[in-house]
Amino acid sequence: MADERPELKPDERQALTRRRLLKAGVRGACLLGLGGAVAALARPTRAEHMVWQLDPHKCIQCGKCATNCVLALSAVKCVHAFAICGYCELCTGHFEPEPNALNTGAENQLCPTGAIKRTFVEDPYYQYTIDELLCIGCGKCVKGCGTFGNGSLFLQVRHDRCLNCNDCSIGRHCPSQAYRRVPASRPYLLKDKDHPA
Repeated sequence: MADERPELKPDERQALTRRRLLKAGVRGACLLGLGGAVAALARPTRAEHMVWQLDPHKCIQCGKCATNCVLALSAVKCVHAFAICGYCELCTGHFEPEPNALNTGAENQLCPTGAIKRTFVEDPYYQYTIDELLCIGCGKCVKGCGTFGNGSLFLQVRHDRCLNCNDCSIGRHCPSQAYRRVPASRPYLLKDKDHPA
């Protein structure tokens, strides 16, 4: 039985082959695009890494940061916003409410570990810096500064120490619910002169 299709000329055969190739290419490109779109939709989006932080505007300086951290020495430390500090001679974050004298004697200091260092600048100004290795995160200095001063001392979780537990022990015990998750790219909630308290 003979083939009944007419014999194609070489240039017609070449055009037919190009047409098939073009159709196959377009079909393949569409399938590839559709497959890529499905894969992009199926791929889970990566959430930004989050860390725990203490909101200084909600903190009530209850002292639980010092005692409820899973670390032996709390990851919460006092931070000083120098831009809003008054550099007072009688710093209520450094001194007891009624100090015997305005000197660095332990009996006059509010901090139980001596973590706040007082340095003379010029009369009547003094600079106060925090030695974070000594700070236990008790918040006594923060409470004194906020009650009688301008609130330049506040507490923050230091991420070079924090284990970033899934369920923060301090956050669970925080009576003011001041702990929250923040993006690791912006891990600190700082006070400034526009938002001091």
